[in-house]
Amino acid sequence: MKTKKIPSRICVGCRNAKEKRSMIRIVKNAENEISLDVTGKKNGRGAYICRNIECLHSAIKSKGLERSLKTAIPEEVIQTLEEEMKAVETR
Repeated sequence: MKTKKIPSRICVGCRNAKEKRSMIRIVKNAENEISLDVTGKKNGRGAYICRNIECLHSAIKSKGLERSLKTAIPEEVIQTLEEEMKAVETR
C-alpha cells in the first residue's frame, strides 16, 4: 500500500516546516479583511503560523505576515489576531 502524503507548510514566524493540520491559517479575503481561519477553508490569500503567540509576534515584527498577505496590517487587526490566537492556544 502507498503511504498517504501529509501536506506541510512553513510558518511565517519561526520559518519551520510543520504539518498543515498542526498550524493556523491567517487569511485576507477579497474585501481586504484579515482574520484567523482555524478550519483552513476560507477563501482568500493565506499565511500559516504555528499555534503559539510567539510565532505571531515574530511574524509581525519581521513583517513576514505583511509580505505573505501582500498588504499592510493595521494595529487594530493585530490586536484582534492576538486575542483570537490566545483563545486558540487555550483549547
